[in-house]
Amino acid sequence: MLKRFVDVRDEEVGAVLGSFLYFFTLMCGYAILKPIRTELGTAGSVKDLPELYTATFLVMLAVVPAFSAVVARWPRRVVIPLVYRFFLLCLLVLFALLKLEVAPVLVSRVFFVWLSVYNLFVVSIFWSFMSDVFASGQGKRLFGFIAAGGTTGMLVGPFLVGRLAKPLGPVNLILITVVLLEVSTQCVRRLANWAHDVQHQPPAAEGPVGGGVLAGLRLIMTSPFLLALGLQVLLYAATSTFINFQEVRLVSEVGKDAAHRTALYGDIDFYVQLATLLLQALVTGRFISRLGLGAAMAVAPVLTALGFLGLAAVPVLGVLIAFKSVRGASHYALERPSREILFTTVDREARYKSKSFIDTVVYRGSDTVSGWLQEGLKALGMSMTGLSLVAVPLAGLWLAVSLYLARHQRKQTGTPATLGPAVPDNVPAR
Repeated sequence: MLKRFVDVRDEEVGAVLGSFLYFFTLMCGYAILKPIRTELGTAGSVKDLPELYTATFLVMLAVVPAFSAVVARWPRRVVIPLVYRFFLLCLLVLFALLKLEVAPVLVSRVFFVWLSVYNLFVVSIFWSFMSDVFASGQGKRLFGFIAAGGTTGMLVGPFLVGRLAKPLGPVNLILITVVLLEVSTQCVRRLANWAHDVQHQPPAAEGPVGGGVLAGLRLIMTSPFLLALGLQVLLYAATSTFINFQEVRLVSEVGKDAAHRTALYGDIDFYVQLATLLLQALVTGRFISRLGLGAAMAVAPVLTALGFLGLAAVPVLGVLIAFKSVRGASHYALERPSREILFTTVDREARYKSKSFIDTVVYRGSDTVSGWLQEGLKALGMSMTGLSLVAVPLAGLWLAVSLYLARHQRKQTGTPATLGPAVPDNVPAR
């Protein structure tokens, strides 16, 4: 049945389904925590978001060098479960503190910062692992379906929150994520065994990455390709922050209490992921295989510009939900898989260190700067309409960078930048 929808080989079926389950459990767990984070961290108000984004960025600056040191010393089959179990332990501690109502305001802020670090790290590690396990040709065939596992998880998670937040209480939902994160950890072990037994990867592909703690930053600064990838993520994150501020403000206007606002956030995420899943199932493979990575990466910034123009004209919650749904669908179904394919063409040090730096420090740094920018503009008297219009040029620059990356990949490989097989699967384009 899988072969009817995905161009998968017999020996890949188990790994593809395992990767789907891995990403599903990872993202479902995060999707359960996300609306809880937004409600606990902001308490229905947008005023504290810049401070929280700044705190997150500072934590990232400390965590990324520590992660680089770990991947330089230990193999991936040790590092990834170790990182996930560390986050699992932190989650149990936060759950206990929230249940016991120990310093509730402080712990709520810590939870916001912790989850903001957690979600970027676990997803970045996931895609680094995928681009390490699968060769470039395999990624072009399989990453679209694997990404749908995360989308399905992001669909199921908000659905559960919207139905269970009121009867169970938001905090108790954390335990569901604990179980899902452990399942993700077990998937890592099985996929590592598959890469060794079936892919016949050499010991160097499974061993420590090596290099220095700050190697990721050094590689970015010396590589125009990695620098452009960082700029692309920075612009995506900046426009996301503008949307998040608008969302919190609009939800706070209609939300009656904490449980109601949490359920609203969950329902918004549900609609976003439902649109994403439909797009992945009906459009992604055919679209990218025919039009290439350039077109796939261009859709999200174009829709973002149009969405902000629509939100500027009609700043209401319904418009925001529609905007966030089509934008999220284009990002998760088209742009993100395309960007991850680009990482299959770089070496392991760049894949684990530079990618983690881009996906975490650059992302949260953009959150911080754009958050304070919005606060400054709002203090000068700019309305929601004005803030939406400010984000339009950012989407235009994001579009230009995405097209540059597609051209660069096409020149490097000498083949059309599509999801179709560009190189033999047994030739890892690292």
